[in-house]
Amino acid sequence: MDKISLKALGKINLALDVTGRRENGYHDVRMIMQSVQVYDRLTVTKTHESGIRVTTNRPYLPTDENNLVYKAAKLLTDEFGITEGLHIDLKKFLPVAAGMAGGSSDAAAILYGLNRMFRLGLGMEELMKRGVTIGADIPFCIMRGTVLAEGIGEILTPLKSAPQCHVLIAKPGVNVSTGYVYEQLDKQPVTDHPDIDGMLHAIKQEDLAGMAGKLGNVLENITKTEYPLIGQIESIMLENGALGAAMSGSGPTVFGLYEEEKAALAAYDKLKGMHLAKQIYLTGFYRPGNAWKQEEQNA
Repeated sequence: MDKISLKALGKINLALDVTGRRENGYHDVRMIMQSVQVYDRLTVTKTHESGIRVTTNRPYLPTDENNLVYKAAKLLTDEFGITEGLHIDLKKFLPVAAGMAGGSSDAAAILYGLNRMFRLGLGMEELMKRGVTIGADIPFCIMRGTVLAEGIGEILTPLKSAPQCHVLIAKPGVNVSTGYVYEQLDKQPVTDHPDIDGMLHAIKQEDLAGMAGKLGNVLENITKTEYPLIGQIESIMLENGALGAAMSGSGPTVFGLYEEEKAALAAYDKLKGMHLAKQIYLTGFYRPGNAWKQEEQNA
């Protein structure tokens, strides 16, 4: 195999709780993560020139070791002594610095892709163990679907697929520092925790309204205080028929869950007309029945 093309799916946090802080600075979390059908496209090609070369359609992105794509490729080429050159072309569509794990998903796709290209024989668990060394979200981005994440995000329990719905995603034109948000979180006690167990029950019962009613993110108030338009976007989604709306990750991306496509489209048009978001997508949840191998052929 001399070339492989893959989709790197984005994620949203249906619920995100922070339960503690470790001495090394990492935070213990409990969250329900969900893959969505918005994605970057990556094409990996073997080359006659040695080394790893990364190109992208976003000129502001690094193409060296500061890019998780490069780090993921180097991790496997170093470990397995791969001497052939690689050209990785990244077509970026997922918002950057947005709480959707775009960089982690790109790295996950590279780990999967190189494992296939060079027949390294690594199972998903082995890829996930390597992925967490360069990014806490990478194991989830390898597993994908509807997942309960604990620890620092690396202890993953796959769940029954969340009930399907229309998902409106809006990323305002601001970037948020995850480090800053967690620093602010450490300065104040968390008193309002999302009902993770209640959401797990709603997902098990395939109760879309119950699940949407349990959306929650302990980081939201911090980011929303800094960027009030996050609250504005949520309000518009709810006023236009969303069963629930919340911020993903450390933000600033906001998503709303809709039972009716007509309501989702109305909210899409409203947000677009008010110019509150730089990127807006209307999509759905990813279901893990669509295997990596199938997407590899369709990317």
